[in-house]
Amino acid sequence: MKYDLTVTIDKASGFCFGVVYAIEMAEDILSEEDFLYCLGDIVHNDEEVKRLTDMGLRIIDHDELKELRDAKVLIRAHGEAPSTYQLALENNLILIDASCPVVLKLQNRIKNSYDDKEQILIFGKHGHAEVIGLQGQTDGNAIVFQDLAELDSVDLPAKFTLYSQTTKSTDKFYHIKEQLLSRGYEVKANDTICRQVSNRYEDLEKFVADFDKIIFVSGKKSSNGKVLYEVCKKHNAESYFISKKEELDISWFTPGDKVGICGATSTPMWLMEEVKASLEAL
Repeated sequence: MKYDLTVTIDKASGFCFGVVYAIEMAEDILSEEDFLYCLGDIVHNDEEVKRLTDMGLRIIDHDELKELRDAKVLIRAHGEAPSTYQLALENNLILIDASCPVVLKLQNRIKNSYDDKEQILIFGKHGHAEVIGLQGQTDGNAIVFQDLAELDSVDLPAKFTLYSQTTKSTDKFYHIKEQLLSRGYEVKANDTICRQVSNRYEDLEKFVADFDKIIFVSGKKSSNGKVLYEVCKKHNAESYFISKKEELDISWFTPGDKVGICGATSTPMWLMEEVKASLEAL
C-alpha cells in the first residue's frame, strides 16, 4: 500500500547559531588536521556526533582532559567553568573556544552577581554541561534546581538572585519567579533564556497546527528537545518523538496524511531531510 504522505520540514527548526558556530569551527580544523579533541559531546545529537567523529573528532571527558598535554581542545557551545581554563594553562592545552555568546554573557552576569556577594539560584538541569559551567562561576555555591519542589527542603535566604539555563521554558521560569515572590522572598529575577530558543515555542505552535501528524526529531539527551517536543504535543496530540529515521513507526500514519517534521536546536537539517525521504518512500 502506498501512503502518499505530504511531508514538510519546518524551516525554522535545526541548529541555533551557537551550535552552527561550534560545528563549523570543528569542521574547519578537521579539514586541515587528522583529529581534534572535543570536551564533551559537541551537540546533544548522537547522529551528528557520529558524523563528526567519523571526520576525526575525539570526544573526551574532564578526567581525560586532566591527562592531556600539549594538545588542541574544542570547547563546545555549552561553555565551561573557570577551572577548565585554569587546567588548560597548567597542561599547555590550546583551547578552541566555541562557547555560545549567549552562554558567555550569562556566565559573566552570574560571576558579577557572585562577586557582589549575592546568593544565586539557577533554574536548570542538574549535571547539564551549561549548568556546570554556570555554577562554576560561583565556585559551586549557586543553588541549582529543576523544579520548585526541590527548594522546599532548602533553607533559602530572604533575598536572592534568580537566573535560568538558556534553554529552559520561559513560562516555567516566570511561574517559578511568581511562586517565590508569593512565598515572601525578595527575588531579583534575570530572564536569561535564549530568545532563539524561546521564539521557537510560538513558531512551533503555528507550524504543528497545520498537519495531521508531527515527527519531532531530536537527540534524547537534548534538554531543549524535550521542551520543544512538549510544545508540539500540547498543540498537536499526534506528535511523535524520534532520534533517527529507523525509529519511524508505520502504524502512526494514514494514507494521504499531511506530515510536519521539526526538531531541536541541536538537530541537524540533514537528519530531518533523511526522515522526510523515508516518509515520502512509504
